[in-house]
Amino acid sequence: MSEPRSAQGQRTLPGEYFTSEEIFRREQERIFARRWLCAGHVSELAAPGSYLLFELGTESVILLRDRGGGLRALHNVCRHRGSRLCLEPAGELGGAIRCPYHAWTYELDGTLRAAPNMAEVAGFERTDHALFAASLTDWEGLLFVHLGAEPEAFERELPVLAGRFERWRIGELVRVHRTAYEVEANWKLLFHNYSECYHCPTVHPHLNRLTPYRNTSNDLDEGGVLGGPMWMTHADGSMTMGGERCAPLLPGLGDGDRGHVRYYTVFPSMFLSLHPDYVLVHRARPLSPTRTRIVCDWLFHPEAVAAPGFDPAPAIEFWDLTNRQDWELCANAQKGVSSRAYRPGPYADLESQLAAFDREYLRALDVEGPVRPTAG
Repeated sequence: MSEPRSAQGQRTLPGEYFTSEEIFRREQERIFARRWLCAGHVSELAAPGSYLLFELGTESVILLRDRGGGLRALHNVCRHRGSRLCLEPAGELGGAIRCPYHAWTYELDGTLRAAPNMAEVAGFERTDHALFAASLTDWEGLLFVHLGAEPEAFERELPVLAGRFERWRIGELVRVHRTAYEVEANWKLLFHNYSECYHCPTVHPHLNRLTPYRNTSNDLDEGGVLGGPMWMTHADGSMTMGGERCAPLLPGLGDGDRGHVRYYTVFPSMFLSLHPDYVLVHRARPLSPTRTRIVCDWLFHPEAVAAPGFDPAPAIEFWDLTNRQDWELCANAQKGVSSRAYRPGPYADLESQLAAFDREYLRALDVEGPVRPTAG
């Protein structure tokens, strides 16, 4: 079932790419400040006034649904003296955003409604002090934020996503569970780990029984989106503790989608796992060169959620087990690449996606010269 693949003779990245504060700062400036980053799912903003925070480094953005039902992204910075406006990771704003410091109050569209004790300040105009907006796009129900001033359009940055996963109807799904992890490893090691099943027979015996590690193919093997399908042992199964689906086939899928799970990385912030009965989203947020926060959301169709006897636990428990096994591997790898004894090693052809990720990463980092992966 698998297709020929090649790591093109590449070696792994030098150790400083996983440990250096200077490279980490460069990543923040050249990658995370210049790319579309997954921030959440539309089902988290169900009603006007509902909000969630997207936070990365020193940046914080409020994603909210305004009075008219539209989606907005506003920098979480008061225009008075810079206080954070929203302090909890998600919640309900009611009809306005109120600064906890001096009670400056903003409409849900970001315009300034009230600024106590400012009426007597010469030249002060409320219209001059709206909250600054961040760029926001809704792709298939997944919300992406861009922190840059003039972002490239989402569909131009990631053109391969256009229409590719429409039949999963991700925007119609609802989040039924979330688990957050903090992993003592560089964010790139987590992308690497997700992108290969070379380790699956020994580390994930349960997963390997459901999807044998060579039952795989890649339909995207270059650029910002990488991945492809794996074939399941059971044609009507799913990735759960028992191997059976825990919900009906998603409404937009056909017989050709049975018996597959599809795994994709979306550079630089998301893993997308598309199952016959649910969708799993991992969002990665680098905290330091050696620490990463991962948030996992399990999304199901609302009709399945409303059905008597619905139980997502087999899917949640399966991936929580698999995640924890993977995070232990990543933390151990972080210790190894931090050693002075570490030298870049050769990728196996089973790790072709890792080599492709490294190429995209180095292009985005705008690195030239001998630090690129070398052949041989």
